Amino acid sequence: MTRSSRSPLAPSTCTSPPPPTLTCAQAAALRADLEDSGWGVEAVAALLGPVAEAALDREVRLPALRVLRRTLKELGLAGAPATGRPPRPARREPRAAGAPDEVPQDTLPGTGASAPESSRGGPAPRARTAPGGRATSGGRASDEVPGGGRALGDAPGMPGAQARPAPAAAPTAVLTALFMLGEPVPAATLDVALPRTGATGARATGLVDAPDAQGLVRPLVDLRPHEAVDDVGEVRWWVASDVGELVTGRELAPDHVLGIGRAGLTLAGLTPRRPVGRALDLGCGCGIQTLYLLRHCEQVVATDVSARALAFTSFNTALAGVGPERLDLRQGSFLEPLAGERFDLIATNPPFVITPPAVRQAGLPLMEYRDAGAPVLPVLVPGLAGLLRGGGTLVMLGNWEHHAGQDWRARVSTWLPQDVDAWVVQRDLQDPVQYATTWLRDGGMTPERDLTGFEAALGAWVEDFEARGVRGVGLGYLVLHRPVPPGRAGVPGAAAAPVPPGLGGSAAAGVAGSASGATGAPGSALASKPPGGRRPWRVLEEVGTRGSGALGSHVAEMIEVRDRLASMDDADVARLRPLTAPDVTEERYLTPGEAEPRLILLRQGGGLGRVVQAGTAMAALAGVADGELSVGQVAEAVAALTGADPQEVRARMVADARELLGYGMLRLPS
Repeated sequence: MTRSSRSPLAPSTCTSPPPPTLTCAQAAALRADLEDSGWGVEAVAALLGPVAEAALDREVRLPALRVLRRTLKELGLAGAPATGRPPRPARREPRAAGAPDEVPQDTLPGTGASAPESSRGGPAPRARTAPGGRATSGGRASDEVPGGGRALGDAPGMPGAQARPAPAAAPTAVLTALFMLGEPVPAATLDVALPRTGATGARATGLVDAPDAQGLVRPLVDLRPHEAVDDVGEVRWWVASDVGELVTGRELAPDHVLGIGRAGLTLAGLTPRRPVGRALDLGCGCGIQTLYLLRHCEQVVATDVSARALAFTSFNTALAGVGPERLDLRQGSFLEPLAGERFDLIATNPPFVITPPAVRQAGLPLMEYRDAGAPVLPVLVPGLAGLLRGGGTLVMLGNWEHHAGQDWRARVSTWLPQDVDAWVVQRDLQDPVQYATTWLRDGGMTPERDLTGFEAALGAWVEDFEARGVRGVGLGYLVLHRPVPPGRAGVPGAAAAPVPPGLGGSAAAGVAGSASGATGAPGSALASKPPGGRRPWRVLEEVGTRGSGALGSHVAEMIEVRDRLASMDDADVARLRPLTAPDVTEERYLTPGEAEPRLILLRQGGGLGRVVQAGTAMAALAGVADGELSVGQVAEAVAALTGADPQEVRARMVADARELLGYGMLRLPS
């Protein structure tokens, strides 16, 4: 995630070395070295052991350093200092003219390697990243759970360390120590770990600096394995980003390019993975969303205002072996480089952090990867919706303020264009102090490092929220879908709306949208068919529960179901013959001695893990929905058994069917 608009930065002493670059030949050699090394998530976990791995995931690196120093010593590969934090990587000399922070064509990805996802459409990937990356960016835990590992053995006084490391562990130990923990290693040792590339090649591509007087090299980037399993199969990438504060011990530079954090994994898990033609990754950062999109999209456009971020995306896709004909990298602010474009899928983790100007004056620099300098979602959401083709989907992360006396749904609904479907899910709510503290720490400003500066910035943030009546900040997802007009299914660019001005161009205001159904069941406001088509559906809700697995396939299924429901009147729904989803269970709570339950709950195992309190009609429908009986038939049976009014039971059950279908707890027959 990198911001996409420029504004003055507060003074900062942090500087960044030039980003890494790869020619096709260099990419092929480095990729072969890394594949042969066996450096993967499980190998790192096995080497570190559970204690050191868990500590590193909490951004405590000492236990992992102890394990790796011991391992390197036993392998005869030691050479790094025993104590102390390595110095910040030196800034390299600028490259020759024509090759500074640009993305020249010869550095774009090499030959294709990733096959497109199969036509049946599969689940979103299960993702695992080696531990130790920044985990706070995004403000909440991910809906993906990073993979764990197992230890090979425990040595006394060294939990999780290998009793006697095997020679095969050497490349993993060297690469983990150097690129994940910032531990200097001898250049000759790196020559062995990366035999085709070597220390000289690693320096030429910008991965390490020149050897010092002791022959030690230090990392200029963070590089770590990332693995995923999706419908195509298993994939392992090695993803580079800027060195984090865990290694440098300093605040992040304003142009810092973030690695794979929990927010990025959340977005990757949320994005549908069905094959499409064109996709957009807006604010690509290090390129992790681009890598995922290339698994199932024919062509991907990746944009960022930061040439540094584009260079990292170029490096990482080249290292993954992606062909240049499938990737289009563009520098520009928000929608500026996208005029006239249309996409089938847009995935973005935009710079949505709400940072008041007073906090800048208190000394916090504007961070490119998260800050836009001003509220951006009210204009960005309708702008991106305008880039969707008919049938296209936008998936994005965001946050929104909660103001006294106003429901957050009313505020967010004004961002939604009237001609698209919208599903907004609030997953978390932070109070002003929690929100401000999260993002101050995310940028490296901590009370442990600078108590006076931290409290000044925190005070400015909280005072701004108090002055504007902000009671909290919600965090969650926005999913927008452009319906295909009747008779135009499959027409490229069907129903694409004009792109509104703004976001780097002329000023634009958010497009007001209907909030019908915002607090009710999915599609509940669609009791009759509008003439000539259907009205877009709206669902704005708070869901704090969590199901198992990634959400991408669930999102795709819910868009399809709600698309169908939006075109159905109550008579259509009554004729449906739904099936109860296999992950739904029922819980009944009875007082001892009573025959009838006081409470019936329907619990969803997958998806969002919803828990729904069911009345008599809903429980009866979920209990007998087998694909044979229609909703109307079940309603007639319940009315006959209970003696209730048949029309009332039918109306109640149709509404219940819409709700459960919209949650994925009932399924439509194929």
